[in-house]
Amino acid sequence: MTTHRAVEIVEVGARDGLQNEKVHFSTEQKVSLITRAIDAGLKRLEVASFVHPKLVPQMADAEAVIAALPDQKDVEYVGLVLNKRGYLRALQTREGNKRGVDEVGCVATASNTFGEKNQGQTRDQSVEVCKEIIKLAARDGLKAQATISTAFGCPFEGEVELDTVVDMAKSLAEAEPREIAIADTIGVATPYHVSRLMARLKETLPHVTWRAHFHNTRNTGIANAWAAYEAGAAVLDSSIAGLGGCPFAPRATGNIGTEDLVYMLNRSGVDTGVDLEKAIEFSHWIEGILARPVPSMVAHAGGFPHPQ
Repeated sequence: MTTHRAVEIVEVGARDGLQNEKVHFSTEQKVSLITRAIDAGLKRLEVASFVHPKLVPQMADAEAVIAALPDQKDVEYVGLVLNKRGYLRALQTREGNKRGVDEVGCVATASNTFGEKNQGQTRDQSVEVCKEIIKLAARDGLKAQATISTAFGCPFEGEVELDTVVDMAKSLAEAEPREIAIADTIGVATPYHVSRLMARLKETLPHVTWRAHFHNTRNTGIANAWAAYEAGAAVLDSSIAGLGGCPFAPRATGNIGTEDLVYMLNRSGVDTGVDLEKAIEFSHWIEGILARPVPSMVAHAGGFPHPQ
């Protein structure tokens, strides 16, 4: 029985899940990955990033993937863009009455060093680029959201001050994005820190819709997701099978697994709209491509046991 407010899940497996994966996924396999996610009940999916293929080779076929996706009215496709050039590529997927992407996601980094390594931008520059992209999207009829990466820590600078993230969010909110996400890019957050940051953000910007993105590098990702949900996050990111990792973050591992997140939420009375058994089957399909066990725990253990 559902006893808590529903939460939206954004499936990031086709982008964040694959971008650091050594096993190459073909265009056809990526399209199959996305359609299988849709079949499992996921309705908002990050499907590609518009970055230079030399930097992230797995995303070299972004346009081809998007062109092959099913045109389902109740599904939203998100493309990640880090600069105006990437935004224009995303916009071009909609030319000629094509479906293309429905939404763009941009990234502002809370760490100067990480931002310069990841996207060639300082913290302040990344905020201004995001604001420009959000305004361009509004002009062009696209939805747009922003993510604050390394919101809980940086592999090069260490601690990130809470006030830094709050100030960035205040500036981003001026552009009126669909939502703002806080991202634990390198998996260092704890529920305590998530609760503190979310409380400050909601107090400072009560009108903003909040999303949260966690990596499970230190085995706290699922607990952090629950802390974010309890603190008021309306949207949570996850990656099927727990795939993922950032090419520019040393020792970074996968996102929280979609099936792990769905199991926790469903068992807690939170409606997700996702079919857990189909998500588990989906992970097994990915495991076959990778030829190794996937990080997700529920993919191996299964859902709640039922007496025979």
